[in-house]
Amino acid sequence: MIDPKKIEQIARQVHESMPKSIREFGEDAEKKIRQVLQAQFSRMDLVNREEFDVQTQVLLRTREKLVAMEQRLTELEGKLTVAEKPQDPV
Repeated sequence: MIDPKKIEQIARQVHESMPKSIREFGEDAEKKIRQVLQAQFSRMDLVNREEFDVQTQVLLRTREKLVAMEQRLTELEGKLTVAEKPQDPV
């Protein structure tokens, strides 16, 4: 979920950018803007930066494990190929 402080900041910026005649409606307009922003962000299914960073680290660790497993598989396949080759008679 998006940080409520960010929503508050965006709502304030939108409110401040409105013409003075509309801004005079005061807190009601800012509250309504905040509600609309919160509803729209909720529909977007966003994640916050912390969640994104955690998932990025999980992905990096998973990728490292995959590379290690691929290398190990290549080694094992190499050993299997050598073991399956017929031995030259002496």
